[in-house]
Amino acid sequence: MCAYAATVTRLCAELAHRTGESDDPRRVHFQSPEYLVDRLAAIADLFDKDRTDLLVEAIREYIEDTADSGTFQELVATKYYDDQLEFETVKQLAGAETAQRLRLLKADLEDEPLDIAAPDDADVYEDDVTTVVTAADDDR
Repeated sequence: MCAYAATVTRLCAELAHRTGESDDPRRVHFQSPEYLVDRLAAIADLFDKDRTDLLVEAIREYIEDTADSGTFQELVATKYYDDQLEFETVKQLAGAETAQRLRLLKADLEDEPLDIAAPDDADVYEDDVTTVVTAADDDR
């Protein structure tokens, strides 16, 4: 189990490095089904690698794949707009550039609309309305 913790630690350090955080390893303890541990050990032996390195790589790939998905990006944006995620969390999940874009969009959405009445004396089309017939209209 300690080897797994070291792997997770390295993965966290690499993720933190990508988000501008510390590269210092952090010990992580978790439980896993025995059959997964056995399979991981067999794969590590096959490739002559450390189980920790394989586990870190698997977590890294999962995080990258997840973070790149449109569904994930939409979920992060939705939760941020609904005030369920803080800006710093969004930075960790989606990256600094995306977080900044979401912050600007959120600020824009929260701005009060201008209280300007629509002009009532303007005829936008000046009585010269042109109808355009499209190919889709021809099929009807």
